[in-house]
Amino acid sequence: MIEFREIAISDKERINAALAKSDFMGCEYSFANNIAWRRLNNSKIAFYKDFYICASFNDGTKPPCYILPAGEGDYRDVITELRRHSESLGFPLVMFGFTEKTLPMLEELFPYEFTAEPDRDSSDYIYLRSDLAELAGKKYHAKRNHLARFMELDYEYSPITERDYDDCIYFLTEQYNIKDTADHSFIAEQFAINTYFSHFEELGLKGGLIRIGGKVSAVTIGEHLNSETFCVHIEKADTSHNGIYAGINNLFVRSETEGHKYINREEDLGLEGLRKAKLSYHPAFILSKYEVIFR
Repeated sequence: MIEFREIAISDKERINAALAKSDFMGCEYSFANNIAWRRLNNSKIAFYKDFYICASFNDGTKPPCYILPAGEGDYRDVITELRRHSESLGFPLVMFGFTEKTLPMLEELFPYEFTAEPDRDSSDYIYLRSDLAELAGKKYHAKRNHLARFMELDYEYSPITERDYDDCIYFLTEQYNIKDTADHSFIAEQFAINTYFSHFEELGLKGGLIRIGGKVSAVTIGEHLNSETFCVHIEKADTSHNGIYAGINNLFVRSETEGHKYINREEDLGLEGLRKAKLSYHPAFILSKYEVIFR
């Protein structure tokens, strides 16, 4: 039977090799994300033949949720094994990460054996890099105005280097404390941030920051995700500065994401404000995700 365990930094090479074979575009297919956010839903990993599997086990009272395995081989075989694993825990198999491109494969392998429901809150926003870098055309008129107001500030943009780590962590912690909440998701976010900076270069991350008056006022972090996509994992800014989100978004994309066709800015979690903000940048498309439950 498949055995799940904690993810470790030493798993990077093997996991990235499997991810590269599948070349999936979803933000869940990132070693950096998997190791950084493992506390959020009690995530664990497993390997089965040439497949890599990440699953969320929550508190054990709900069915575990297995992400569609990455790698290569017999999908009927690996999904059958996951079905056995979940049923051994007393739950039907629940899977996530299927898209309109991969769902037909499951329908062919397991016809009439599952239901599939779209999960809008977990679907990723995919943008053309050229759109975010150039902000051209009428649809980006408001964004260009925000950026123009930002450009009037006495700011300094630079890529994140090791000497910036402490300042970035302090700034991001400040932004967390402003929320005045002990919600589990925010605590998990702080763990993720510390993981990113503890292994920044080893994880292959790129970052950008803005200083105003010598003080960090915006931070963003991302990485190469697949053959044509860059994924932005974190973007935080001090909104007391006009247009600063437009500034960090544009400067980072222009300086750190060259060579990619698309930018994945991840999901909106069903948060109305976040959804409005992500839609305002006019995604090329939304990568719809489906939750699958086997009968």
